[in-house]
Amino acid sequence: MTATTLPARPALSARRRWTVVAVCCLSMFLVGLDTTIVNVGLPAIGRGLGADTRRLEWIVDAYTLVLASLLISSGALADRFGRRRVFQCGLATFGAASLVCALAPSAGVLIAARALQGIGASMLSPVALAIVVNAMPDPKERAQAIGIWASVFGLSMAAGPLTGGALLAGLDWRALFWVNTPVIAAALLLSAVFVPESRAPRARRLDLPGQALLTVVLALVVGVLIEGPRIGWTSPAASAGYAAAAVATGAFVWVESRRREPLMDLRLFASPVFSGAVVGAVAVFVALNAALLLNTLYLQHTRQWTPLAVGVATLPLAVGATVCAPWSGRMVGRAGPRLPLLLAGGFLMAGGLCLVRLTPHTSVVLLLAAYALIGIGFGFANAPITNTAVNGLPPARAGVAGAVTSTARQLGSALGVALAGGLVTATGPTGFAHASRPGWLLVAACGVLLLLVAHLSRPGTATPNPASPHVR
Repeated sequence: MTATTLPARPALSARRRWTVVAVCCLSMFLVGLDTTIVNVGLPAIGRGLGADTRRLEWIVDAYTLVLASLLISSGALADRFGRRRVFQCGLATFGAASLVCALAPSAGVLIAARALQGIGASMLSPVALAIVVNAMPDPKERAQAIGIWASVFGLSMAAGPLTGGALLAGLDWRALFWVNTPVIAAALLLSAVFVPESRAPRARRLDLPGQALLTVVLALVVGVLIEGPRIGWTSPAASAGYAAAAVATGAFVWVESRRREPLMDLRLFASPVFSGAVVGAVAVFVALNAALLLNTLYLQHTRQWTPLAVGVATLPLAVGATVCAPWSGRMVGRAGPRLPLLLAGGFLMAGGLCLVRLTPHTSVVLLLAAYALIGIGFGFANAPITNTAVNGLPPARAGVAGAVTSTARQLGSALGVALAGGLVTATGPTGFAHASRPGWLLVAACGVLLLLVAHLSRPGTATPNPASPHVR
């Protein structure tokens, strides 16, 4: 996917550029909100549809799994048919799927509708970032815009539980999906008025074999993690899943290394800076989604808090993410990504370590402090990861960076839910706190991984040119 606008279009004014950023941020708010807003409603959905913990995990991960699988192909479609057109198609698909979710009579229908939501969301995330990059030709202005974009995305992810809790206080779980309707209507109108159409001068071919194999790989990995506690980690079915995932991964690498225009050019990962940004994106979203799921189940099942109280408890996380994301963007624009990455890793690690000794009676002050630390770490992480990935490639390939890092984020979201859910699937309210301790250790480990990514982003780290003969 490239990020080259139509050559005949004149440069946008400053007001128009920032309006375009605002419209893209509105769409990203939707994508992020629906990644986490469902978490706080899982107990209510389970009661309403008779769904166990495993099916509740699928309700969350059906969305993120499909979203992660289709992001890159959606970006290629946008290059070919026009970014605004695909962007608006994504909004319409997302809106229709939200209506089906709100009316779903069973868990199976809800899971399918969540997958359809993921298809719509896949047309929003990489396209929105490509539009932002195109609208901001100045590197410093672009870094600020990415910081705001990351701030809104971080706010939506972190504010999901609070928004969900407030809706559930007076309505049932179906309101979690009805709320999308006015936002989608506003985004469709504003995009038609303000967002200019753009497409690549030479659109990349769709890589259907690569797309199919990537979907299979992600589905197998996440599926085994979700179903493992039920079927047994050493059962024949699980062993078959491991083998199938390994074969599909090998086939994906083999196919992509031999295509002229692959879905995911694996040689891009020869750059330690770009690879580090992708790994960092996975780690950040594993930490965030594991923390949100564990928090929701712990407070509602073990401590018998209401959904609204659970949402309010995540307010320190939302505030930390919202305040620190634009600050991080300014830091990246002035001095590069290393310092905010170090801060992100340190805060995430500290937040996870606060709860590795969680009990049914852990102090509320400690809980809120841990959530605040995790939110601060999340807020500092997004802008440097996105900026590092974008700047690790030529400007014409900013869309590739956006698509790959967006894929990594959603993969991290799916893995975080699957890993955390697998730890507590078979536990009751009294044993939940102890069973969740490895999950908080996982959050801390993700912080350590971000510290290693910060080391890779130090000044002077070589970044191969993906346009060169060695890295396409």
